[in-house]
Parts: sequence; C-alpha cells; structure tokens
Amino acid sequence: MGEPELRSGRLADAAGVNVQTLRYYERRGLLPAPRRSPGGHRLYPAETVTLLRVVKAAQRLGFTLAEVADLLTAGRHDAGLRTRARDKLAEVERRLADLTAVRDTLRAAVSAGCDDLVTCAESPHCPLPFTGPDRGPATV
Repeated sequence: MGEPELRSGRLADAAGVNVQTLRYYERRGLLPAPRRSPGGHRLYPAETVTLLRVVKAAQRLGFTLAEVADLLTAGRHDAGLRTRARDKLAEVERRLADLTAVRDTLRAAVSAGCDDLVTCAESPHCPLPFTGPDRGPATV
C-alpha cells in the first residue's frame, strides 16, 4: 500500500496554508485535481505537502504564481530554474536600487527638516523630487 492520502484540512495544516489556498492553487493549475473519496472528500498524495512548500518558498523569493507555475512546468522538462532565478535576481537588484534611492531621499528630507510639502517644494534645498532637476516655479 502507498503513502497515506491527506484530506484538505490535514494537507493545509501540514503545508502551512489554508484550505481556500488549496482550491485556488487547483484552479490556477499549481496543484493537480485530487482524487475523491467515496464520500466526496478531496484526497491528496502526501508529496503534495512538499509541492505546496515549494510554491510558498518561491513566492517568498519574489516569484509570482504564474512564474511559479512556469518553474514547476520547466522543472519537469528542462533545467530552467537557474535562468529564471538569475532573471529574478536581476529584477530584485533593480528594485533594491530603486528602494535605496527612495530611502536616501527620505533620509535627506528628514535631515533637511521638511515639515511642509508646499514650503519644501518651493525651497531650492528640498531633497524631494517634486518635478525635475530644475525645480523652479511652474510657468503658466
């Protein structure tokens, strides 16, 4: 006899998700449709716990569910994880650079004592990027 099958509640608990997540992942094609018991309960193979943990880990790494589905499909056909991980890393590095610029600007605003947006916008020393490099008054 094979490994025991898990009903929805047990699977959700074991994988750290809720039952609605299971249904959603089924609809999205991340989980295959489970077998049904004679009473109509969904019965999942025990290895589904690992699959769900993989999906959640990939999401924590910044992959969307569509990208996770692609990774799972690619993993069955080719070794696409390295390429996709490299692409995701480049995306994360771009976002980090953007966030670093935002952080630095906010720090400068705090240090400059900017308390009023309108007053700050009119000051040539305000670090906030209200318009472009030439922050002179708008011409009408």
